[in-house]
Amino acid sequence: MRVLEGLVRPYAWGSRTAIATIRGLPTPSAHPEAELWFGAHPAGQAQCLDADGRPEEGLLTLIENDPIAALGSPVVDEFGVRLPYLLKVLAAEEPLSLQAHPSSAQAAEGFARENAAGIRLDAPERNYRDPWHKPEVVLAVTPFDALAGFRDPAHTVDLLRELALPALDPYLGMIAGQPDSDGLRALFTTWITLPESVLADLVPAVIDAAVGVLAAGGTAFDDELRTLLELGEAYPRDPGVLASLLLNRIHLEPGEALYLAAGNLHAYLRGTAIEIMANSDNVLRGGLTPKHIDVPELLRVLDFAPVHPADLSPKVSVLGAERIYTTPAPEFRLSRVELDGTGLRHPSTISFDMPGPQILAVTSGRIEARGGGESVTAKSGQAVWLADADPDVIVAAASSQAVFYRARVPI
Repeated sequence: MRVLEGLVRPYAWGSRTAIATIRGLPTPSAHPEAELWFGAHPAGQAQCLDADGRPEEGLLTLIENDPIAALGSPVVDEFGVRLPYLLKVLAAEEPLSLQAHPSSAQAAEGFARENAAGIRLDAPERNYRDPWHKPEVVLAVTPFDALAGFRDPAHTVDLLRELALPALDPYLGMIAGQPDSDGLRALFTTWITLPESVLADLVPAVIDAAVGVLAAGGTAFDDELRTLLELGEAYPRDPGVLASLLLNRIHLEPGEALYLAAGNLHAYLRGTAIEIMANSDNVLRGGLTPKHIDVPELLRVLDFAPVHPADLSPKVSVLGAERIYTTPAPEFRLSRVELDGTGLRHPSTISFDMPGPQILAVTSGRIEARGGGESVTAKSGQAVWLADADPDVIVAAASSQAVFYRARVPI
């Protein structure tokens, strides 16, 4: 058992208050703090602390020094000498890029292809930085908004008609005449490949039409139109602004979650969440970013099948104080645990007898993990690392109330 100090990622879209508050630090922070990483990723690893709370070694280093003890033979046999998941706190003050992730087969093929082409791993035009897929779950800590998955085309037709914009008529015809995945593919492909000169006129016109609809009293698509305005203000000539009209606009309350499988086009808009994903860097971007966009490769991995928001929710089960979010991803399983130091509202302890590797990330209060005659205490903004070789543990609230998120491999 070790206490982990996470790695803060200062991306421009991050919050100056959310992560600092969780870590018990002054706000606002000196710069935006977008993500707090608890994992063993080559691009950034959590630090294991010694008994005096000082960094001693990185989690990636610890795993590589003794992978069987850290991960266990079943995990090493299935995933190699690597922690299969990355656990994060994500704090979005501004929208993230529109993006999708490849399947396992697509990632392996793309990684091999770009290696054969001699593209450097750190090259900005590189799409595949490893041969793995990247399914992910985002679990809301605060109210959280996202775009995810292509909406039922019939509803998209209704939305475009509400705008009553003649300049949209040719595009409306594409999906109204073929309200299925093929129609979505045709319309999305057309929009994402429009010349900048066309986008310079079309995007502002669509924004003006949305302003008019909202000013006239609004429709059932108010949230979608307000999102369009927000994105259009930040990216006035970006085809991703138009693409947002094709996606489900999803609002999560705390405790609700989304599971995003391969090919799902999505963008996180605002809020604080716990995010867990397969340990991969593979991202295909589709807009709302100045970064590299490879349109042919994006189109190759996208899944244009319409999806209802309810179908993006993980299966949820409750076992005592643990709320478990189950998905098809073999690399991870995420759960939320709330303990009560008084034992009045929630249990004060919980036992974990499943093998590692596990990470318990604390977002409120303090927890104490005890096992094998040893114990460690982690406060909000820290985590506890449980290796496969560690004994079974009892986790107790070390404050009046404690909330933590448990990541493990479901083997």
